[in-house]
Amino acid sequence: MDNLRLYFVTWNVATKAPSQDINALLDFPSQFNKNKPLPDFFILGLQEVKSQPQNMVMDSLFSDPWTSAFNKVLCRQEYVIAKSIRLQGLLLLVYTQLKHITHLRDIEAQYTKTGLGGMWGNKGAISIRFNIYGCSVCFVNCHLTAHEHLLADRVNDYNTIIKYHNYHVQETSNILYHDYVFWIGDLNFRTDHPTGSSPTSEAIVTLLKKVEKDVYTNILRHDQLLAVMESEEAFAEFNEPEIKFPPTYKFNTGTDEYDIKRKPSWTDRILYKVIANNYENITLRADLISYNHVPFYTLSDHKPVVAQFNIKTFSNYTEKTIKFVLNNQKWYIGDSEYRMECILSQDVEIHPNDWIGIYDASLHNLDDYIAYEYMAKVHRPEIQPVHVAPGTRVVILSFPVGSGVRIPGFYRFIYFSQPNSDVRSVLGVSIPFEASFKTEDPQWASTSTTPTPKPTSATTDVFTDFTGLDVANLSRHFSHDLSID
Repeated sequence: MDNLRLYFVTWNVATKAPSQDINALLDFPSQFNKNKPLPDFFILGLQEVKSQPQNMVMDSLFSDPWTSAFNKVLCRQEYVIAKSIRLQGLLLLVYTQLKHITHLRDIEAQYTKTGLGGMWGNKGAISIRFNIYGCSVCFVNCHLTAHEHLLADRVNDYNTIIKYHNYHVQETSNILYHDYVFWIGDLNFRTDHPTGSSPTSEAIVTLLKKVEKDVYTNILRHDQLLAVMESEEAFAEFNEPEIKFPPTYKFNTGTDEYDIKRKPSWTDRILYKVIANNYENITLRADLISYNHVPFYTLSDHKPVVAQFNIKTFSNYTEKTIKFVLNNQKWYIGDSEYRMECILSQDVEIHPNDWIGIYDASLHNLDDYIAYEYMAKVHRPEIQPVHVAPGTRVVILSFPVGSGVRIPGFYRFIYFSQPNSDVRSVLGVSIPFEASFKTEDPQWASTSTTPTPKPTSATTDVFTDFTGLDVANLSRHFSHDLSID
């Protein structure tokens, strides 16, 4: 994999629910541009998601309305949530195409509170980092201190986040140590520089009406963020694409008219940082595809901002992997132990906390396992495999009666390497298998006969190979999968 295409969204949704169609926000191909390439990753950062105490309790049990809305669009396009994190009103979602799942390494989420001197999470930052195809990537979503006159507080917020936002992967323990960093959010910097000499709200609106060819130089020279980047007080390590869109704040809700009680400002930004020469045999780079606002949306007093980048990664990068070999593609619930093999490359180290998750076969979120077992519990070292290919290890796994799934359906296994409680890597994903009762209850009975599964090959696509399963029943199972949030 030489390049990855990343699609970013940052939007302060002002506690509103997703009442407008979000397809345009995600820029999916239409009938007019069907051949447009899809991003490898969607990175979606929201601020001011409704976070009253009663909502926080419900959101811990069910997906919040925004995550559900994004799922209904992206999961149907075969994207999976690789990781998500929420801190009160801050929400960060990272979706990936299925093909990249087994290349995700050292996934970790982190947060830093800056509200009320670090005690409250109404302001602060959340982030997700991982390694993929030999490169380290970090995505940060933040909401910094508001109000024009509190510029010093925003600068302090940034430096606090950089200082205290740490990870467990030693080589990238700090945000700035990653090969690629993308920092998005409501940074809250205003068009009020220098203080006392900047234009009024009315003057800015007048200047905006005179802008030609998307050149906003006369207004951007009053932008606080560009000023502190230049003075190296904050964000000096980052770059920003040229701004060719009008200020994204503050609008009268439900309209495209600025609320002149606040100076129109570019509060919503997407910044990036690349360590270009971190490796001897490759020059890393982030190539901008687009950077813009989406004026169509009026539910908030902010307009969403989106960007696309291509980032360079290592080609033909090999990963430590695990391959599942299912001895039977049907698991009889409560009847007997379920046994399978795992083929490990020689460099795979099994940690005490490694675990195998059992997921719905449709797989929409790596956090949504149905059941799990620790590798140490199901590994049967006393049973030796019959055939072992050179350069590999084979271990026998056995799930005891009563473990695993309890409801008939279609599932798959995912192997997670977890050296500690905060970091995990995806080493393997199985092909789908069916769980059913030995003597099936009529309500679960299938009208078709399940054929004998054929052995999987090294080239089998574990996400699309349903050989040996009742595909008609499987389709019915999938069709209802997105109906419950």
